[in-house]
Amino acid sequence: MTSRTFEQGTDGRPGAEARHGDRPRGEARCGERTLADLTPSATAQVVSVSVPGSPAVARRLADLGFTPGAKVRMLRRAPLRDPLIYLVKDYEICLRRAQASCVNVVAVDR
Repeated sequence: MTSRTFEQGTDGRPGAEARHGDRPRGEARCGERTLADLTPSATAQVVSVSVPGSPAVARRLADLGFTPGAKVRMLRRAPLRDPLIYLVKDYEICLRRAQASCVNVVAVDR
């Protein structure tokens, strides 16, 4: 299986699309977390989107605004922790935990 990843380049700008199968879904690099790990009112910056075996989901997340460099704030979560609601580019997006765990982020100060 392949995974579709949108990575941030070394200069901070989004890089080209790449395929990586070395990092399972939800596993972030050092200093990174996933959107599913954020607490309400936390703000983060998207580093990469990685969806193993499903390029359509990766493309959809990118279309919704989850691109490298985008600022995301977690607004709230449902009582059973699923779904989660985020603020991205001035609009609210509701995601399931499975999709939120595909977006790797780093925490930022407000």
